[in-house]
Amino acid sequence: MIALDTNVVVRLLVNDDPGQTRRARKLLESRTALLVPTVLLETEWVLRGAYDIGRPAIAASLRKFVGLPSIALGNAEAVAHALEWFEAGLDFADALHLALAGDAEGFATFDARLAKRARRITARDVTAL
Repeated sequence: MIALDTNVVVRLLVNDDPGQTRRARKLLESRTALLVPTVLLETEWVLRGAYDIGRPAIAASLRKFVGLPSIALGNAEAVAHALEWFEAGLDFADALHLALAGDAEGFATFDARLAKRARRITARDVTAL
């Protein structure tokens, strides 16, 4: 198994460099690839910031990508929750932080908007300080 960097994932999703995209596809055809949550976090940021892609398209692309047979998803349950919460309106980074917090008693933040949205969308105990 080989782990993927963000730039490989982005090439596969946006196909903006045919040579790199071809090499990335060939890799996924021949090997299982580990996709860690931090790479997903950065991928969402790149797609939103550099490519101006909207939330629905990003969510759909990430869901399709993590579902590929050659992808081994690190922290799959947390990523599934984060994608669900992202689609429901949370920022992806915030959703991933909450999902990866696992069995913590709660989640503390100075972001009152995050706390309000998270309480509405998730079952997590989110406290605005």
